[in-house]
Amino acid sequence: MVSKEENKIENIKIIEGLLNSDSFKNALSEISNAKLALETFTHKIEEKIKLKRESEVVLKKEEDLASEKTEKLEVKAETKKVENFKPQTQVEQRTFVNKNNFQNRNFNSNYRNNQNFNPSNQNFKKPFNKQNPNPKLDKLKNNTTKPYAPKVVEPIIIKEKERNYKNKNKTHEVPQEKKTLNKKAQFIMNLVNDDLDEKVIYRRVKTKKEAPKQEQHIAVIEKAVITTENISVKDLSEKIGKPVTEIVKKLFILGIMSTINSSIDFETAELVSNELGVTLEYKPSETFEDKLLKELSSEDDEKDLVKRAPVVTVMGHVDHGKTSLLDAIRKTNVISGEAGGITQHIGAYTVKHKNEMITFIDTPGHAAFSAMRERGAKVTDVAILVVAADDGIKPQTIEAINLIQNEKVPMIVAINKIDKPDANIDRIKQQLADYNVLSDEWGGDTIMVPISAKFDKNIDKLLEMVLLQAEVLELKANPNKKASGTVLEARLDKGMGPVANILVQNGTLKVGDTIVAGVCVGRIRAMLDENGKNIKKAGPSVPVAVLGLDDVPTSGDLVHAVDEKLSKQIIEERKNNLKRERMKIKASNSVEELFNKVDDSMKKQLNVIVKADVQGSSEALYESILNITSDEVKVNVISHGVGIVNETDVQLALTTNSIIICFNNKIDSKAKVLVEHNKVEVYHSKIIYDVIDYLTSKMKSMMAPKFKEVYVGKAEVRVVYKISSVGTVAGSYVLDGKVVRGAKANVIRGNKLVGSYTIDTIKIKKDDVKEANYGYECGIKLNGFSDFEEGDVIEAYVNEKIEV
Repeated sequence: MVSKEENKIENIKIIEGLLNSDSFKNALSEISNAKLALETFTHKIEEKIKLKRESEVVLKKEEDLASEKTEKLEVKAETKKVENFKPQTQVEQRTFVNKNNFQNRNFNSNYRNNQNFNPSNQNFKKPFNKQNPNPKLDKLKNNTTKPYAPKVVEPIIIKEKERNYKNKNKTHEVPQEKKTLNKKAQFIMNLVNDDLDEKVIYRRVKTKKEAPKQEQHIAVIEKAVITTENISVKDLSEKIGKPVTEIVKKLFILGIMSTINSSIDFETAELVSNELGVTLEYKPSETFEDKLLKELSSEDDEKDLVKRAPVVTVMGHVDHGKTSLLDAIRKTNVISGEAGGITQHIGAYTVKHKNEMITFIDTPGHAAFSAMRERGAKVTDVAILVVAADDGIKPQTIEAINLIQNEKVPMIVAINKIDKPDANIDRIKQQLADYNVLSDEWGGDTIMVPISAKFDKNIDKLLEMVLLQAEVLELKANPNKKASGTVLEARLDKGMGPVANILVQNGTLKVGDTIVAGVCVGRIRAMLDENGKNIKKAGPSVPVAVLGLDDVPTSGDLVHAVDEKLSKQIIEERKNNLKRERMKIKASNSVEELFNKVDDSMKKQLNVIVKADVQGSSEALYESILNITSDEVKVNVISHGVGIVNETDVQLALTTNSIIICFNNKIDSKAKVLVEHNKVEVYHSKIIYDVIDYLTSKMKSMMAPKFKEVYVGKAEVRVVYKISSVGTVAGSYVLDGKVVRGAKANVIRGNKLVGSYTIDTIKIKKDDVKEANYGYECGIKLNGFSDFEEGDVIEAYVNEKIEV
């Protein structure tokens, strides 16, 4: 058994081991550090307590000194008041041993024992006067413990420092201001007696009584009315009294992604409102446009209606003689001024036949001017369709027939060029019958007149048919009202500004009238007729050129003479509607359109700026250029307008890397210098065909060249040679055509294609050759292929460039 002493020894050894261990030493060091930190902390606290006590002692001393000073001031003030006190009755001066004891208690004996006491002495003053014979009051006044003093607050005069003025000789008296002390100061100076019984009245703070909370009754909307076709989500929420989140949620369910500012049409808004339990109704408010239409739609009195001239539109295919016909009618050579013999923009002319006026509108026959022809058909009373007897019906002829029939305008067919040897009038009538245009000679209702514009044959008969048709129509108008008409053409003149060719259809247009045309407005400064002469007014069926608009209107815009105030309101409303339509178009982009945009972004871009002489030509060029399409190049019309090419156009071309199309137009001198310095490409033309051909050629030059594989020949492998310095060579025999070095080679084994490679070298005997023709034996080495077998066929193909 282990003894107790051995156990003690073992425990001591264990304790010694623990004491010598690192953990124990670390614990001791941490305890010592904690003790040191505690001592510093207590030392700091003791110092703070000591400083606090010292500061309290200093503060107490300062308070004692302040109180002593205030007591001294009070005593000083009391003594000063006693010295300055003068009683109402003059009493002989008394001497006191101290403030509390008299030298002689017996006041009367003092006077009697005094040697100077003499009632007969003149210097002697009686102690009492008549006003105050009461000796108790005098005794009260002479009491030093409570000196008698009236409760009067004397004003303290505060002297200000003398001010220095620039004029030293001049003296300036500063007025003395009287200042009264506050209650605290008066209390210190013993000038105010505190009334202990005085009651302090405190102001009671009035608290506002809270109004009783009224229960908010939310009105449930069952029916709502909107006045616009489109409405934003926010406005719809206010109209139907539903949160925006609910409306957006319903739209999301319908498959429409929208936000608070998104615009939706009435049908969608009505569907969402019905889902939310509200009936939505659309009641458009009366607009300024409606007011204008009311004025125009007002019926004219039969007494005011007078006969007007018929408006005749001449339509037909290119080079069928429309302008030649007008030339014959007007007896002037109009066609000599047209580029390439093609009419480039609408012209309106008035002629007189048998004392009757007829207004003719000549529309271009080229396919690019379909929009202008369409506008021509809308303003016309009678349409003359010109068909060449030697040429027959053409695409533009068919288009003109469709336009005339859609507008339900009476048609007269002028079969022109009957003087040609190959002219066939019956064939033309037969072709027209296929398009529901039947001659009156064949039982139809269409008048057909064979003419020759070149030799003035049957022109008078054609005019008579026009007047006859006008009599049937009974065309009348009211010249005594505000004018209305249509813009036939518009241009930007360098000297005159925007010029619009207008056909007056009703009323009378006068110089000084305010007119609106589309989004353009202005006051007429001058009017010119077809010959360029100034006129003061223009009646129904009269074409005029108008000056004074603020911008160039679009051909086909309706023109109305209105009041100046109404004109501004109408223009503002039209511009807002235009913005709204653009936003609607922008917001309605479909996924397909987005993919088309991405597809267009992958193409090369050919940017074009079009500047034409008139609005109609600019629009026609714009439409024609957009029809030029390609898989690799996209034509972008950056801008199109009228007027000469200026510096702004050149700067825009530089920024966008565009080609300037100057159509029947000029470049000003400053812009020409800029074009030459920056080498901007400008294309001048007067014929639309040339512009289209030029842009097509530019597009082709931008396209990447295209190639096609052309089979040239084949060879059969007869022997395979493996040369260490060269590689594997196929000894071949040319079976067909030829094999060419650098050509593509398809290796065919049996009926399977092994692979496509390039012919590296061709050798005939020991000579390197470019090609081996039919019947030759040659050695062929391919790039990247060496696993030839006897019987393999090598087919050769070359790439040929495809001409677009």
